[in-house]
Amino acid sequence: MANELPNGNGAGAEAAPSLNALIQYTKDFSFENPKAPRSLAQQDAQQGPQMSLQVNVGSTALGDNDYETVLRLEGKAEVKGETLFAFDLSYAGVFRLQNIPQEHVHPVLVIDCARLLFPFARQIIAEAVQNGGFPPFYVPPIDFAQLFQQRLQELEGQQGTATN
Repeated sequence: MANELPNGNGAGAEAAPSLNALIQYTKDFSFENPKAPRSLAQQDAQQGPQMSLQVNVGSTALGDNDYETVLRLEGKAEVKGETLFAFDLSYAGVFRLQNIPQEHVHPVLVIDCARLLFPFARQIIAEAVQNGGFPPFYVPPIDFAQLFQQRLQELEGQQGTATN
């Protein structure tokens, strides 16, 4: 009966897919508060700022099993066409992927790795906005799988248009 349990020496572990975050870091960050201190004056509570947010995820191979994934979040808050604040963050991580079929590597990088990076990037933005004199802005949750599917559909549409 004891022989039925894994022996803990790693036998068979080579075949198991794995994703390991080796390091995470801020690659580039910018926060702008162009109208301060005027923009910090009490705003009309009934008309909050108009927020915009762009999300991009990219990846680069660094070696056989190591990849860099960069999550880029760019946004701004405006009131009546005037920018209150703007930010641009590229937050990255180096990930080691092992025993993952080649056709799944790109989705893992832009979905799963981005999902791992997101809470840290979100916190950096919230703190920067708060340090800029505004209430913290928490980037809403992002469905990276849906973003990936939308991007695939866009690319298929572009290829379909190019062949017509």
